[in-house]
Amino acid sequence: MRLKKNDTVKIITGKDKGKTGRIVKCEPKKERVYVQGCNMIKKAVKKKTTQDKGGIIEVEGPIHISNVALLVKGGQTSRVGYKMVDGKKVRYAKKTGEVL
Repeated sequence: MRLKKNDTVKIITGKDKGKTGRIVKCEPKKERVYVQGCNMIKKAVKKKTTQDKGGIIEVEGPIHISNVALLVKGGQTSRVGYKMVDGKKVRYAKKTGEVL
């Protein structure tokens, strides 16, 4: 998986197409990411203690990795590649060549 936590991405398909956000969580084995403020789903939560509130809350749902694209400077999307710089493997944006 080439996208990491805290990367800024743009959703390219689905009900939230065009929205941007930060990756909150990654699930590499399932090829899913959770984007902050996107693909919101409602979840029923039980009261755990007397102070907690139960009820229905909204949380981010998973999005398949193929439905998001990395945002680089200038607001354009790019794919991610790897190259060697000074003997270290680094990620870079293929469109701009910028090291991430």
